[in-house]
Amino acid sequence: MVATHNVPTNEAEAKFWQDSLLRQSSKVPFPVAYESNEDMTWFKNQFGRICVKFNGLSEHSFQVYCDSRHLHWFQRFLEDQQIKKNSKNQHSSSLFTLRSGRLAWQEEEGKGDPWNVNRVTLYCSVDTRLWTIEGTNQVREKKAEKIAKIITNTKAKGKLNEEQQAHVKRQNSTLDTINNPFPRPTKPLYKGQSHILVGISLGLEKPATLAVVDGTTGQVITYHSIRQLLGDNYKLLNRQRQQKHFLSHQRQIAQTLAPPNQFGESELGEYIDRLLAKEIIAIAQTYSAGSIVLPKLDNMREQVQSEVQAKAEQKSDLIEVQKKYAKQYRVSVHQWSYSRLMANIHSSAVQAGIVIEESEHPIRGSPQEKAKELAIAAYHSRKIN
Repeated sequence: MVATHNVPTNEAEAKFWQDSLLRQSSKVPFPVAYESNEDMTWFKNQFGRICVKFNGLSEHSFQVYCDSRHLHWFQRFLEDQQIKKNSKNQHSSSLFTLRSGRLAWQEEEGKGDPWNVNRVTLYCSVDTRLWTIEGTNQVREKKAEKIAKIITNTKAKGKLNEEQQAHVKRQNSTLDTINNPFPRPTKPLYKGQSHILVGISLGLEKPATLAVVDGTTGQVITYHSIRQLLGDNYKLLNRQRQQKHFLSHQRQIAQTLAPPNQFGESELGEYIDRLLAKEIIAIAQTYSAGSIVLPKLDNMREQVQSEVQAKAEQKSDLIEVQKKYAKQYRVSVHQWSYSRLMANIHSSAVQAGIVIEESEHPIRGSPQEKAKELAIAAYHSRKIN
């Protein structure tokens, strides 16, 4: 339906749609989303193991099996609900660390009934700010300000009818519970220097390049190439490109023969994105950066074209040779999923308490120059705004 009424924004999205359309239908049910954190009920069974029940599936209970490094999250989910229940709803679920969940079935190989062969996985979305009292206070103040504004605007209408009065009463009740936060451990909030910015430029050959810039002087404190960002894991980048090239070739063969296929994207690319995001956050913290500047993706097509054209012009002065080289270059390097990379950086930055800014991606220049200009442009735009 999406592909019928819309056009892809870039080549990566077009390939993703193509993969989805050509992929064989799954043998397991679609995931079930639980948008409310109270759609999941947490408890401990007689063996002391954490369990969960889902709204609409309350006749079934599920034991939680996870790595020890994830266990503290589920313990928190359980504690939040128990505290709210024991206080007779004097706490608000809007301050639960758990925000939402998704129940999904993972297809496994084997013989037997599907419910015995396949595995059920629970994906949880959390607000990491709500792990500490300092972060919770940030969230609480924003929510309280929003509720107070709603109450003020409603009362400003003059004489209120019964429905409006009930609405104001509910908002006041919500305000009371929000101002009664859950017990949380304390951890000082990250405080960066606002004039230190980390600019991230994107490109075909080098998916990410970093520049730490002093906005007041415009001087670069340090550069980090994609090789430096990945370190010993740099070899994974070439492996991922080889995989994408192989999968693209397999898709081409399958499309020629017209059978459905499952040549989707490898998870290696997403793993590399997480490694990059982790290192970028670590560098930002090392230099006490106040923000990370990410490029807007509006002009990424022009950015990619510019990089390919520059490479082709270096190869030859002949137009035909340039066109042939540009085509080969695109195939050999392949386009990165920039939106996925930036989503990983944004998510990691939020967890660390680092501000994310956006700026237009420069078209011309080296990756280092683009990262520098990106950061400087964001710093100067603050003064304009």
